[in-house]
Amino acid sequence: MIKNRKAGIGMKRNLMRMAGLTAGAVLIVLGIVRGEPAEIWEKAVRVCLECIGIG
Repeated sequence: MIKNRKAGIGMKRNLMRMAGLTAGAVLIVLGIVRGEPAEIWEKAVRVCLECIGIG
């Protein structure tokens, strides 16, 4: 009985991990589709140029 309970907990834990990984992958793809990497890159360049004193 204890062995079955541990197996059930392990399965639930694996399902939760897979759900988290799937959700993360979906959100990353949605961000890429919306063009977020380009926007973040532009902000990073602006911050860098301001810190160096060029911009």
